[in-house]
Amino acid sequence: MRVESRAPARVDLAGGTVDIWPLYLFHPGAQTVNIAIRNYASSVVETRSDRRIVLISRDQKIQETFESFSDLARGQSSLPLLRELVLFFEPRRGVTVETASEVPAGAGLGGSSALNIALCGALARVTGKHYPRAQLLEIAKNVEAIVIQVPTGWQDYFPALYGGASAVHLGRDGVKREKLQVSFADLEEHFVLCYTGMPRDSAINNWEVMKSHIDGDPKVRRNFNQITAIATRMREALLAHDWGDVAKLLAQEWINRKRNFKGISTPKIDRMIEQTKKHGTLAAKVCGAGGGGCVVFLVEAGTKPTVESELVRLGGQIINFAVSRTGLEVRSDDSESLWETGGTERR
Repeated sequence: MRVESRAPARVDLAGGTVDIWPLYLFHPGAQTVNIAIRNYASSVVETRSDRRIVLISRDQKIQETFESFSDLARGQSSLPLLRELVLFFEPRRGVTVETASEVPAGAGLGGSSALNIALCGALARVTGKHYPRAQLLEIAKNVEAIVIQVPTGWQDYFPALYGGASAVHLGRDGVKREKLQVSFADLEEHFVLCYTGMPRDSAINNWEVMKSHIDGDPKVRRNFNQITAIATRMREALLAHDWGDVAKLLAQEWINRKRNFKGISTPKIDRMIEQTKKHGTLAAKVCGAGGGGCVVFLVEAGTKPTVESELVRLGGQIINFAVSRTGLEVRSDDSESLWETGGTERR
């Protein structure tokens, strides 16, 4: 059996980091707002005629072979996410697992979570384990925490599973996704996405901020109160198609996020934001935890090509901002259905 899968990365607009348990419990009304983009993580899982487990990362140019599942369980791997997921799903025969991503490493676009979801979907199909989407999300989240050795947030798994635009509501009664009814064409006209060329480590940045919050740092807690309020208003502004308010809120989100951790911005990022204001940028913020990676820019209608050209001149790499209408997709060579879709939205 051969199974192919893919899941989209995301751009977060507001409410990041507060999605890590238990931070959101201290901020009533906490939510994150994000958009799935057409930059995918993908996997191919193929059963073998022998007992070997072969792990391949095309991006990292790594291939590892284990003679059996038992050898995989006993051994170490340079591809720990792949190893942990294979151990969890326990295939009854040998498999070759190959992964790839269209997202640069350390981009802040939730690429590792998208890869995690894609691989969960493929391994579940190969092993015949039919998990509901909510449980598949829990598996992916818990396995990623095992791999990175620090707590993980919720928000990145929802765009990977469902696609589209989302508000992820984080409360005492659980975590729930709201599909935002927004124009994807408007989103694509107003947003520019740029990779700075500098990867960052989201786990470290988020962990430092989380420790400060748990230790009772009053400044960090006040900032998260503000971030929570901004996310609530960001959802409302997007639903109202109020791009002036979206710009103000994106700028406020960035100001408050920089107050949490001094390494969140860099001189290059600050220069890109300031220089492109002359060409149509209304506001911008780093994607994910910051310290490098990607920056999302909200621009005036009609100025997107000019802003993109200036960012390239400043040493940036433009990543096409296009909304992914679909979430997790899984295709099997033994199924009449081309795609088993984790969620679809059409505009």
